[in-house]
Amino acid sequence: MSRTTFFEVEVLDARTREQLCFLDKVDPCSTIGDIKSLFCKTYPHWYPSRQALKLDPSGKSLRDDEVLQNLPVGTTATMYFRDLGPQLGWTMVFLAEYVGPLLTYLLFYLRVPYIYPHGFAFTSSPHPVVTLACACHTFHYAKRLMETVFVHRFSRGTMPLRAIVRNCAYYWGFSAWLAYYINHPLYTPPSYREVQVTAALVMFVMCELGNFSIHLTLNSLRGDASRIRRFPVPTKNPFTWLFVFVSCPNYTYEVGVWVSFTVMTQCLPDEHLGQRDAQGLQQGVQGLPRPPHGHRPPAPVTEGQRSELHRPPGHRRLTLSMR
Repeated sequence: MSRTTFFEVEVLDARTREQLCFLDKVDPCSTIGDIKSLFCKTYPHWYPSRQALKLDPSGKSLRDDEVLQNLPVGTTATMYFRDLGPQLGWTMVFLAEYVGPLLTYLLFYLRVPYIYPHGFAFTSSPHPVVTLACACHTFHYAKRLMETVFVHRFSRGTMPLRAIVRNCAYYWGFSAWLAYYINHPLYTPPSYREVQVTAALVMFVMCELGNFSIHLTLNSLRGDASRIRRFPVPTKNPFTWLFVFVSCPNYTYEVGVWVSFTVMTQCLPDEHLGQRDAQGLQQGVQGLPRPPHGHRPPAPVTEGQRSELHRPPGHRRLTLSMR
């Protein structure tokens, strides 16, 4: 009967080389994930997903599924710890990224005070395409939130909090940038009116259905909760036939969603607002009086009118004639 040889694991700080923990009688079949759990008992604020363990201070982090006895170490292993900072699971990451654009766009659509001039607070646009754009944008991100909760399957991996802040700034900021132009009081509808809006709306709906179909197909690849990776293949659903051409058609449909949304509103967020302002001013802004000169510069002032303007009040012109 053979005796089991236990390991000793010394955990040092990767920067200061200070000993943080010494684990005695560690089972050789233990994984790095098990060692992280033991380390967490000594330092509860460093939960496993926040830890990075290395065999070399400047080396690669060890995976959680690596077994201790398979590592190039003796019975006394020295590992170096690095704090990865606060972490969040992928579900919370996507919820935080998607709930922001949903609410941000609605603030601009409702025209809450201090976004646009005071006279337009809580007013609505006279153009139906603005309401349609709000409905499409709200549906898109509501769909994303529902898919995050009920459709997508995420790994146990995490994302650093600082990266989440950067991603949220991108999603929230882009949504605000987009909503500012579309819901602006000077916004004008597309050039081809109903024809352009209807065609873009049909494309938008088709791309949303395609995106959802791809997500359902990807979800079924691990329906049995196994870790075996399988390649997606087209099904009877015609929206999945794009798997023949690309490996991730959900992103293809996502691009189609935003292209159709841009065509529907005929508004690119990086266009200069002055171009839209000029079109809106020519048609007149509802609720604002037109200037008396009709947006055209007044007639040039003659020399006689200029002298009249500069004459002190109460003075009359004196005309002398020689006879």
